[in-house]
Amino acid sequence: QSCVPSSSRALMLLAQLEKLNGETLLTDAEAPRQISNKILHLIQTQEKTRKELMTKSSSGMEVILASLERTRDLQTTLNILGILSTGRGVCVLVSKGGTGVLLQLLLSCGKETPPNEELMMQIHSLLAKVGPKDRKFGVKARLSGSMNVTVNVVKQNSHNPRLLLPCLQVLRLYSSNSVNAISLGQSGVLDLLFKVIGPYSRKNTSSLKVALDTLAALLKSKMNARRSVERRHVSLLLATYLDWHRNDSRHRHMLIRKGILGCLKNLANIKLGRKAFVEADGMRILYNTSVDCLPVRTLDPLVNTSSLIMRKCFPKNRLPLSTIKSVYQHALPMLPAGGTVAQLYNQPPGVDDVADDSDDNEDAELDTDNDMESEQERHSRNDDIETDINKLRPKPVQTRPYEELKMYERFFIELSEDFQADVTSKPLSPVLIPTGQAPPTVPETEGISVTRVAPQVAEADLPGSLSRLTLESSQAVLEVPDTAALLPLHDPDLYIDMTKVTHSVPRYSEVAYPDYFGHVAPSSPEPILDRAYGVQRTKIFQDIERLIHPNDILDKVVYDLDVESCPAIDDGEALKFNSQFESGNLRKAIQIRKFEYDLILNADINSNHYHQWFYFEVSGMRLGVAYRFNIINCEKANSQFNYGMQVLMYSVQDAIGGRPQWVRTGQDICYYKNHFSRSSMAAGGQKGKSYYTMTFTVTFHHRDDVCYFTYHYPYTYSTLKMHLRKLAEKRAEGVYLREDALCETLGGNSCPLLTITAAPESSKHEHLNHLRNRPVVFLTARVHPGESNCSWVMKGTLEFLTGSSASAQTLREAFIFKIVPMLNPDGVINGSHRCSLSGEDLNRQWQNPSRDLHPTIYHTKGLLQYLSAQQRAPLVFCDYHGHSRKKNVFMYGCSVKETVWQTDINTTSYELQEDLGYRTLPKLLSQLAPAFSMSSCSFVVERSKEATARVVVWREIGVQRSYTMESTLCGCDQGKYKGLQIGTRELEEMGAQLCVALLRLHRLTSPLELRTHTHLLEHELPETRCNITSPTTHVLDEDEPGDLEKVDYSAESDDPDDEQNEQLSDPDTFG
Repeated sequence: QSCVPSSSRALMLLAQLEKLNGETLLTDAEAPRQISNKILHLIQTQEKTRKELMTKSSSGMEVILASLERTRDLQTTLNILGILSTGRGVCVLVSKGGTGVLLQLLLSCGKETPPNEELMMQIHSLLAKVGPKDRKFGVKARLSGSMNVTVNVVKQNSHNPRLLLPCLQVLRLYSSNSVNAISLGQSGVLDLLFKVIGPYSRKNTSSLKVALDTLAALLKSKMNARRSVERRHVSLLLATYLDWHRNDSRHRHMLIRKGILGCLKNLANIKLGRKAFVEADGMRILYNTSVDCLPVRTLDPLVNTSSLIMRKCFPKNRLPLSTIKSVYQHALPMLPAGGTVAQLYNQPPGVDDVADDSDDNEDAELDTDNDMESEQERHSRNDDIETDINKLRPKPVQTRPYEELKMYERFFIELSEDFQADVTSKPLSPVLIPTGQAPPTVPETEGISVTRVAPQVAEADLPGSLSRLTLESSQAVLEVPDTAALLPLHDPDLYIDMTKVTHSVPRYSEVAYPDYFGHVAPSSPEPILDRAYGVQRTKIFQDIERLIHPNDILDKVVYDLDVESCPAIDDGEALKFNSQFESGNLRKAIQIRKFEYDLILNADINSNHYHQWFYFEVSGMRLGVAYRFNIINCEKANSQFNYGMQVLMYSVQDAIGGRPQWVRTGQDICYYKNHFSRSSMAAGGQKGKSYYTMTFTVTFHHRDDVCYFTYHYPYTYSTLKMHLRKLAEKRAEGVYLREDALCETLGGNSCPLLTITAAPESSKHEHLNHLRNRPVVFLTARVHPGESNCSWVMKGTLEFLTGSSASAQTLREAFIFKIVPMLNPDGVINGSHRCSLSGEDLNRQWQNPSRDLHPTIYHTKGLLQYLSAQQRAPLVFCDYHGHSRKKNVFMYGCSVKETVWQTDINTTSYELQEDLGYRTLPKLLSQLAPAFSMSSCSFVVERSKEATARVVVWREIGVQRSYTMESTLCGCDQGKYKGLQIGTRELEEMGAQLCVALLRLHRLTSPLELRTHTHLLEHELPETRCNITSPTTHVLDEDEPGDLEKVDYSAESDDPDDEQNEQLSDPDTFG
């Protein structure tokens, strides 16, 4: 027999065992005992045999399981369990129905009195291996009734570690099923586990670890959590944790300590648990133990979990405000039919809108251990994709009669003018379309005048040999560098003139120094900040110290816009704040510690939320002191401030010294959920929501300097008007530039509309005809006031279009540009982040804009509808935006095919026929612009974006190339600017590169017309082969993604409900 191969011997033995699986197995115990013992020996000694018997194709598993079911002999059963436990055949065991066989065997064994200890240990050891591989293990265990057997074994053997460990392992698997967890809690398992969980001991640590994991799984059930709190388990767990912390000096049992924290974390998910934790002095215990752990890097998991528990249990505070509504109000000509604005106006007097009983919500906001979106969130995002094929098919419609649209003919006089006079030197004469709103009284800008003085320092000390200016006010005289040589579009005197005719709701009478001085971009971009390890938890611990050591907190208000008579409170000790200037936003400043301040932003006017944009002044600082600033009422669930983005600072003393520029600054920057409760009124009806803190630390380089901090490079409405005036003065020869007033805003400010093209060579018919036949390119920007970066992109576009380069001239000869550079002047002026004075997001009003509430959108759409009625729909429509959560510059477009690819819609190939020309412009930009990322572009149409400019212009006006161009607020992670924060130079470059791409697009769409101009492009554009897919449209090679998974189909960030619909998890991995 020894000459027979081992595999053949095993097969022979299996065949014999299979023959015995009849009546013989029940009557003759010796034969199956010997055969099973021989098979066990072969499997234990022969690797090849084990593999052959445990494969899915082998029938050996069925024979063995059948024998296990039928045998009544204890030794045979133990032998077969040994066979099943050997090797890696667990998955085969599950697939052959082994789970049910084992559970029935457990049930039978449990009926014996007393049950055999060895058999119980073997069964539970094998079930502990089987359970993780069987997704229905918990259900099978409950239905078979075997759970009670395991519970009874644990009760009877709590001091028998050899049997206890496998039983606890199986109990942990049972508890992962929510129904089982409730049943086990009712069976007294919680108290049973606390007989195992005890103070520090070097014995039976494995059983203790499994018991803690089981308890944590059971406490995910709110019913079990409440039962545990009622039994005073919170204080018991805290005492146990403290005991292990004190005695585990060599940190050999970190997993046990982490297991205890896991139980506390689940108890903190219910209000009773949080209350019990605070009453048991849990905040102080976890804070002190965490401080002890901080020096040991390997204990970071304990520190992070402790921090998470403390943040959950930190008592919710109300924002220190009397109301979350904006400090400023503006009377509307009419109320919207519904929505948040109507709710705001209909709110009964005396209602507390700052806080409510949010903590009564049993569902505490769950924090995850990473920054990635959950599977559920990704599914909800996919659910937003439009699936109605009829809505996906663009169908140009006219919602207004043509007779009404004829009012916009006055904005297209270039199509009818005979150009008998010199059109390039005509004075600007804006045309105003009344909107029924009487302009408000112009506020006087008092106490400000500008005079030139001789420089008082050597010219060599100033870069570029800048001369100086003086800004005189009632308070101080400052010498200011003249930046005219470096900023040809900036004129401080002109800026003051522009501010005097700008209408703000607060009636600002001050001018921010950076807007007056101007900004000279640094010579090179600044690097993305490397985040220091553990900075976020350090900041959170400092916040927790406020609760533990309340006597150390000053809590002194030093600036408050709600105190209208005197918002700035100067006691000579604290910093001085100010935000009462155009685009400024800071509502309140509270001194927390000597060098730490909590800052509260103002909501958008006629709104109670949208806190993100900030722009404020700080003065009275000390030299070399690190000041911490906390903006405590942010709303988005994550921010690029967690990924290397810095705030911007402008130093007046640096400007005087020859460096008039915004610079990225701040250390220890992070963004995290805080303990200030958001009322349900400010959170769309949801309870239990919290605000977020954006914190940064700054050390000032000058004593008693005047510094400004902002979210992004400011670009005010007065700056735009100044730039437009200077552009008109400096435009190149042959530029046709006309500025019209499209309409008046609710605040009485003019919304400028620009027309730029090449003036005809003469008034001859062929020259006039050439101009009138030029296609239209329609550009808009700054519908969201807080996205100031898109205004800098627009500045780059305007400077290119009015420039003297040959490419600019060719582009003007190719197109007529209609440009609305600022769709929301009121929001920009009043320091709003997202809304106009109507309190609404204007980029959600394009489907049905109101002439009274949304005049800029109403009339801009009217211009587009007029062009469509004239059969002159734009070749390209592009709406400039800024993106707060992604890097690079990219585009969103509209495609039926790419939308359908992301859904389960059943369509024919005919329905998916689509001209791929919509991809050409983004592809060109990816080749031209270093900051542009094609992989970040998306062409999916989503339901939540149906009322945005991009989708409405595509669907109703019929513009195939309808885009949103998003520019990062942070920086780039690819290309030439990888690892760098974006600046105004790069943003303006992006605007110019869009023009170059449009010129190349014109070449591709009209090749015959531009044959004679090819040389103008060769030095600016890479040579790109193209394929013709239609007589008029060229598509670049590889326009269709070869691998659809590589295309990013995420939605743009200009959704007001982003913080609710597309939440990014709060980073709790504090590295």
